[in-house]
Amino acid sequence: MKKLIIHNKKELIEHRKKLRNNATPAEAHLWKHLKGRQLNGYKFRRQHSIFNYIVDFYCPLKKLVIELDGNFHYTLDGLIQDKERDNILKEIGITTVRFENKLVFEYTTEVLEIILNTLEEL
Repeated sequence: MKKLIIHNKKELIEHRKKLRNNATPAEAHLWKHLKGRQLNGYKFRRQHSIFNYIVDFYCPLKKLVIELDGNFHYTLDGLIQDKERDNILKEIGITTVRFENKLVFEYTTEVLEIILNTLEEL
């Protein structure tokens, strides 16, 4: 029986690399604070795939996804797609936390505190 692969599918490698190399300013800013286990020793991956979704950041130890949302995410289609994706991830025990892009710049300390509090609660 073939093992079901849900994390980092090979067919998404090139797309993930492209996203990593073309990070949004908000993603690049937050990554400066998450990389290298800077947030209380928690390891994060960026542009990690789960099923056919590519999430902005993922902490495998706590099964936490962090998504940074731009304008599309606040349209009706975007809200529907995000809700569906979050529910699918929740079914396999993954929690999603979302932040609007501009909040990452304006309230970096508070965003990091929310992420850390969520990690500690999981």
